[in-house]
Amino acid sequence: MELIAYFMENTLLSSFFFILTPFLLWFITNKYYNTKKNLPPGPPQLPIIGNLHQMGKKPHVSTAMFAEKYGPLISLRLGSQLLVVASSPEAAMEVLKTQDRVLSGRIMPDSFQVYPTYEGLVWAPECSEQWKILRTLCRVEIFSPKAIEAQSDLRNKKLVQMLDFLTITEGKVVKIEEVVFTTLFNTMSNILFSKDFLDLKGDHTTAHWLKKALQKTLENSMIPNVSDLFPIVRGLDLQGLRRDTLKQLNDVASFTGVLINERRDRRASLKVTKDVVVTEEKDFLDHLLDKNFTDNQINTLVQIFVKSLPFVYILLAICYGLVAAKRILKTSANIEKCDILKTELFIAETLRLHPVVPLLIPRRAVETCDVMGYTIPQDSQIWVNIWALSRDPKVWDEPNIFKPERFIGSHLNYTGQDFEFTPFGGGKRMCAGLVSGIKGLETMLASLILGFDWILPNGEDPTNLDMKEHFGVVLQKEKPLELIFKHKG
Repeated sequence: MELIAYFMENTLLSSFFFILTPFLLWFITNKYYNTKKNLPPGPPQLPIIGNLHQMGKKPHVSTAMFAEKYGPLISLRLGSQLLVVASSPEAAMEVLKTQDRVLSGRIMPDSFQVYPTYEGLVWAPECSEQWKILRTLCRVEIFSPKAIEAQSDLRNKKLVQMLDFLTITEGKVVKIEEVVFTTLFNTMSNILFSKDFLDLKGDHTTAHWLKKALQKTLENSMIPNVSDLFPIVRGLDLQGLRRDTLKQLNDVASFTGVLINERRDRRASLKVTKDVVVTEEKDFLDHLLDKNFTDNQINTLVQIFVKSLPFVYILLAICYGLVAAKRILKTSANIEKCDILKTELFIAETLRLHPVVPLLIPRRAVETCDVMGYTIPQDSQIWVNIWALSRDPKVWDEPNIFKPERFIGSHLNYTGQDFEFTPFGGGKRMCAGLVSGIKGLETMLASLILGFDWILPNGEDPTNLDMKEHFGVVLQKEKPLELIFKHKG
């Protein structure tokens, strides 16, 4: 009922909702109910709103419960949008592999439809030629083994800066999310622009505004939006989300535009041409300018910054798990001697139990197809419930228990080939920065564990740690984790 309550709290929205009810009824009836389709099973639907009232604040949990009753592939309706949810390894394989080509589209949220050409990598409606060019460029220049090796000195430098900061702040309460985010964000900003954007001390308010602006654009895409649920009213932008997103993106474009112009001027002063070799090492921005990318195309790639968010919350989830298990506090056994604390095991188990993007980024059927004997109509929205896959008792022993040792000797990994455990998705839309991100996480986590004792403020009992999660852009804890670090050296 939370989604319904959200709309009813807004007088303007509720007024338009009731005024347009007859038109919406006509639209839905004519478009969907006059044609009989072999859709996957699902719960009964109410007129107009469909199953909106049943989704709640945690749709990954709600749809997992529906799957237990109706099967691994279910259909629901959110307003006028048909939704199909895959919640078993077999269903996930159908979506992410067997029908990957047909189900690799995206439904761009209305809040992001602010520029005619704004697509980038995340929201491109289809895997177009432009999308392939951008993705290939990112793979080669940022995420390839050669590129990752070339970035090793930079990554180590940023890691040392983070460890130095924690040493300086020893004994003080630290918001670990801010520290990790700043470190990863600055690593990426240097890869792209050869420049730090954030400050660990929080002194650069302008740069921290940039972080908030980027986060706000993603949050706008996740807020229940009447324009997405009922496209007939899309032009009205009733909640103002498109206007707010446009403002945020324009502000970000102004910020990056200065950097782009400065780089163009510097390149001009050095007389950089295709016939002149400059010994100065190129960053990603140089490669984009070499290929004559426009400012708008470059700005869409700023999304790459935001794509570091999931890795922040993976590390935070691991930290929560470690603290809750009392494995890294002063009273725990010597961590260096605990085989169970191998970082790769903790990362894998955290990704299983607390997938950061529990429904992946929604896909779209670019054409009608069949999945598991059911018809998936063109333009249906597709969710893959990673959260449900990772807690399936048919696959996992004691699925709700944090047991990193379950991955010892296991063939399962997170490369998108094992559909009972695929936290980053698979197929054409799989996270391009997976290897780079996980490698950075392993190094960062090992450094934090081996270098510091972790202590909860005010003598808080780790067994009472608040583990409740909030569903949004990524799945994160409702209460930010605060720790006191004490250097072991």
